[in-house]
Amino acid sequence: MAFDLTGMLGSSENQVQQIPVERLVPYYKHPFQLYQGERLQDMVDSIQKNGILVPLVVRPCMGDYEILVGHNRWNAAKLAGLSAVPAIVKSNLSEEEAEMYVIESNLMQRGFDNLKISEQAAVVALRRNQMFSQGKRNDIIRELQELEQPSRKPLTADKVGSEYGLSRNSVTRLVRIDSLHPEMKKWVDAGLSMRAGVELSFLPMEGQTLLAETLLEKLPYIDTDSAPLRKLLTEKRAKALRQAFASGQICDKASLEAMLQQPAKTKPAPVPLPEEIQNSLQRLNQKTISDFERAVARGEWENMEVQLGRAAMLQLVQYAMQCRHPEAVTG
Repeated sequence: MAFDLTGMLGSSENQVQQIPVERLVPYYKHPFQLYQGERLQDMVDSIQKNGILVPLVVRPCMGDYEILVGHNRWNAAKLAGLSAVPAIVKSNLSEEEAEMYVIESNLMQRGFDNLKISEQAAVVALRRNQMFSQGKRNDIIRELQELEQPSRKPLTADKVGSEYGLSRNSVTRLVRIDSLHPEMKKWVDAGLSMRAGVELSFLPMEGQTLLAETLLEKLPYIDTDSAPLRKLLTEKRAKALRQAFASGQICDKASLEAMLQQPAKTKPAPVPLPEEIQNSLQRLNQKTISDFERAVARGEWENMEVQLGRAAMLQLVQYAMQCRHPEAVTG
């Protein structure tokens, strides 16, 4: 069955064609995961019963057609046994315009909050990159809305952060996540700390590739069990890797593995205070030398001297000047 949306969309370019499924290829940098499980089966059942009601949007690509909108419909159509699918062919699109079709259609179908972190990163990075004129973006959004829901009003042109309820720092982090190696984006989706991911995003791409390949060898079950990965790639270790790559300390697989094998730095144990110092602090209801120093700075010397006596106060001052150890605790 052929669709004719020419009148609705106002352009002869938007006439729908039937295109064989084998002549369709996915968008070459599609950042979104396809439906799986029950959601995919529901789409397959719907297509078998009703056909494809909303056409795909594609562009010519080396004798075939590259999908911009409708990856899930195409996938479900193949499973449903269809030999061809309805599609609108868009010619002469710029790379920026093509990517806008991909991003905006997925946002309309899923909503920003339902995207994975790596998918949110792709959306935010696209917005912040200012690749498109706002007018062109609005045109594309309006056309997609007419295809999906003819009565729906166009979205407003808000700033990136306010549009998705994100702080400026969150936007910055997501932009960094979008620059990660594809395998490392999966790690963030699986539970790797976003802050660790941000640190790793500053590695050169060859460094990211080296790290990804090395860890896939060491931790072959990352996709199903991310706990060892989260334990290994803490934010502190990610920062250390960033510094090591930047300084040239890591230059090959051997040097990377050597650094990964180093034990994570632990916080040093607190140094016990001398017994007489502990006793004096306890009498003042204080736990650390820094507590004592702050009390002196607040002008409480006279009150404390009444409690301890001048000799004990001078002993505390002398100890504070000698060691300056605010983490030392009583105990």
